[in-house]
Amino acid sequence: MTAAKRALDLAVAILLLALLWPVLAALVLLLLLKEGRPVFYVAERMRTPHEAFGLIKLRTMRPAAYGTRATGVTGGDKSDRMSGLHRALRRSRADELPQLWNVIRGDISLVGPRPPLRIYVEAFPELYERVLRSRPGITGLASLRYHATEERLLSACGSAEETDAVYRRRCVPRKAALDLIYQRHAGPCYDLKLIAATAAGVLRPRSGRFRARARLRRVPATHDE
Repeated sequence: MTAAKRALDLAVAILLLALLWPVLAALVLLLLLKEGRPVFYVAERMRTPHEAFGLIKLRTMRPAAYGTRATGVTGGDKSDRMSGLHRALRRSRADELPQLWNVIRGDISLVGPRPPLRIYVEAFPELYERVLRSRPGITGLASLRYHATEERLLSACGSAEETDAVYRRRCVPRKAALDLIYQRHAGPCYDLKLIAATAAGVLRPRSGRFRARARLRRVPATHDE
């Protein structure tokens, strides 16, 4: 990570925490009242192909879902473990607000590939060796372009095995290709563009999605995409 990227991460993350802490506090209280403890969930993710860290999120599944070590991504097979509040937090990405603390700690960046689970890094070592040359992030090119497709594909899965198979076959290669495109264009200006596109999508989902696509179309397409 360059000094400029780290400085941008710290400045934006501290500013966002200063502005959004009342929202985060209200969500914590709402989850506590509606769903009970625990409010936070610390998930193991990979920062490099060989180095893991704890990614902090607001809990968006009932505690029973976390009774054993996570073995894959979330799909339709886990939908019965989510309440309406959990789904709303995921849909708005508000469950990711605590990850600003991960940014301040230096675990992740604001912009980069989403930090993957260990099992997928071990299953695709050569691919993630390339992808994780970039510091993982809260948002990124793959998050903006592929999140809705990934959610649609995985929500249709009826078992953990099917979810895992679809993720490996359909999601891992596509997201990695987009992450590698980001890697080639990475820089403070491009990071700010992706942060702005993410904010537009969260604040105004329909118009934001259109703006995000319009901005991202300026990135030249390559055979990797």
